[in-house]
Amino acid sequence: MALFTGVAAVAGSFAAVGFTPAFVASPLERWLSRQMPGIVVATAIEYLGSLGQQLNLVMAALLVAVVLGVTARIGMAVGDALYNRAVPPVLAGTLVFALVTLVTGSFPSSGGAALGTAIALAAATLSPAMPVPDGTSPGRRRVLASLGTAVGVGAVAGVLGSGSSTSGESMEIPENASPDVRNALQTAADNSLGVDDLEPLVSRDFYNVDINAVDPEVDVTEWELTVTGAVEEEITLDIEDIRAMDSRTEFNTLRCVGESLNGTKMDNALWTGVDVVDIVERANPQSDCECVMLRAADGYYEEFPIAALNGAMLAYQMNGRPLPRGHGYPLRALVPGHWGEINVKWLTEIEVLEREADGYWEERGWHGTGPVETVAKIHATNTLSDGHKQVGGHAYAGTRGVSAVEVSTDGGETWDEATLSEPLMESVDWDGDPGQTPHAPDVWRQWAYEYDPPDEQHEVIARAIEADGTVQTSERREKFPRGPTGWVSKTIR
Repeated sequence: MALFTGVAAVAGSFAAVGFTPAFVASPLERWLSRQMPGIVVATAIEYLGSLGQQLNLVMAALLVAVVLGVTARIGMAVGDALYNRAVPPVLAGTLVFALVTLVTGSFPSSGGAALGTAIALAAATLSPAMPVPDGTSPGRRRVLASLGTAVGVGAVAGVLGSGSSTSGESMEIPENASPDVRNALQTAADNSLGVDDLEPLVSRDFYNVDINAVDPEVDVTEWELTVTGAVEEEITLDIEDIRAMDSRTEFNTLRCVGESLNGTKMDNALWTGVDVVDIVERANPQSDCECVMLRAADGYYEEFPIAALNGAMLAYQMNGRPLPRGHGYPLRALVPGHWGEINVKWLTEIEVLEREADGYWEERGWHGTGPVETVAKIHATNTLSDGHKQVGGHAYAGTRGVSAVEVSTDGGETWDEATLSEPLMESVDWDGDPGQTPHAPDVWRQWAYEYDPPDEQHEVIARAIEADGTVQTSERREKFPRGPTGWVSKTIR
């Protein structure tokens, strides 16, 4: 019965605050994720993907339920000793309230947990008066009552907390969008190839990967961005200071280093923000290292050479709207041509370093800030009304750009060129790293190919051609530690 009471307490916390850092299981989930050895994290990403993070949250919630259940059991024991049915709900709820407040610092969370505890225990203590089948013992009545209450509180938590999670942004053009945003989003809609089952050029459902299962909630009225470390003068900016700077709006594609070769963790959006380098230079860096550490509100951090930030953006809008919570509200970094993992969200600090240091994922064995690998994915396979087959997908090569996609329908013996969507951007207004100019925009392109299929099962292969004519490598490599490579193939029947 104590465990069921603990479950009711966890559900009560969730009903009160949802999936926020104040949720009672969130602090333990964050601690567990940081204590896991790098090899465990890499294996979880390799075989479980984002499911591993969700399982970590479930494990944290179960552990918290056990602890809160034991706490509630103390109240129950005191009540039994006093032969007073009113004592267990009140005392156990008080103890749970105090413990959850100590852990989370959130009165709504602790209040919800205490209420869930009290309701569960009240149902259990009143259970002898409830009609049940003959022969049911008082102890079993208590367990059944507590179990039913825990399930009920959990259902309420699901309804009340569902509004707290981040949902995908609608792709409708915002009514108050600037002309630049409106024109860019309309161009993306017009340029999409219209292939069935293929994500448009501006993603409807942008993937979301973080180091924690619960995203931070940042109060923008108290948020600040600081530039610290080896600088002549530390500076502090609030969101209005950022928005007052000269801004730019451009498309940027992100691809997750931990996705499978033909996975779906690669998406594109229109971002509005300001230059990172402009902000760093205001502080006048004084370091021979020429490197910085970007730090976030959720405890994440990533190191960059300052030169790699040439062209990087600090974005505060996504598709003409303020950044969603799940994408780093109120400010995130976007570093062209790099894996999505290093585009720090919920940015709070840029520290100029005296010497090079490892970032969060480098400490866990991943490559980190290396350039993204080229890929042509196959995500759509359709049979057309005339009997022809149609395959399609997205091609992406970071700032190297994609000039063509080639498709083979005979297992790689022969190749034909696919139809490509028109580029969303023709040029960029920054120089990039020495020896790598001019850069192509860091944006994907759609591709589609139609053909008369053979009668039998066959293999379709896709490969991207970069802007300078380099053919995407056929060498297969797993995602750990530098991201997957190789040609994507699919068996068509």
